[in-house]
Amino acid sequence: MTPLYELNNIEHLRGNRAVLQIDRLELQPGMLYALTGANGAGKSTLLQLLALLERPTSGELRIDGRLLPVQDRHICRLRREITLVHQSAFLLSGTVAVNLAFGLKLRGLTRRERERRTLWALQTVGLDGFAERRVNQLSGGEVQRVALARALALDPKVLLLDEPTAGLDGDSALAFERLLVNLRDQGLSMVISSHDPALVQRLEAEEIHLVGGRILGHPCPDSEPNRLTAAGSPLCLNPLKMQER
Repeated sequence: MTPLYELNNIEHLRGNRAVLQIDRLELQPGMLYALTGANGAGKSTLLQLLALLERPTSGELRIDGRLLPVQDRHICRLRREITLVHQSAFLLSGTVAVNLAFGLKLRGLTRRERERRTLWALQTVGLDGFAERRVNQLSGGEVQRVALARALALDPKVLLLDEPTAGLDGDSALAFERLLVNLRDQGLSMVISSHDPALVQRLEAEEIHLVGGRILGHPCPDSEPNRLTAAGSPLCLNPLKMQER
């Protein structure tokens, strides 16, 4: 199977300082990866490279076996298959439906298709019936779910999330993590960043632990928390199979 991403001898500089140095990293399709590490470890920088929003200063980056950089028209196509959800979700004023339809409209989708994808994405993240809710009426957890629904509506091949549960209360964070488990079980390729090494066990994710811009293996939490499952929990979302879109 061709790796989703291949990184070889990557170095990325900010000025004269190396913020990321990766000898080799392969990410496989259909997997959930968790980037762990302290502030400044390089997690957000690595997400930027994976999202093709930045190019490494040196080294090889391949996606689906294709060596980057490629021609600009191919970069645009590849970027359409990758969606990055930032830690602080920015929503447009107005309704939830307006936010989900915005990117779809830019891509030239018909009104009927925009409405179909909007309803599907909201149902997938457990916000069925929220289409006409105004964004200033949403809780913090609901804002994060709307941001995730907006990303899913674009039908990404890869979903990248930067600290998606930061700032959420315990119940909201746990519900959001269960949502990620459901998406993983449906086969969506995901990479998430987190300060919390215990998240790896809860999500049963493959860990990429960064220290000073380098991959250094797995941290060892003092105790292993209960792992989340997509079924058998009273707060679990109903799993929905990814539709052919």
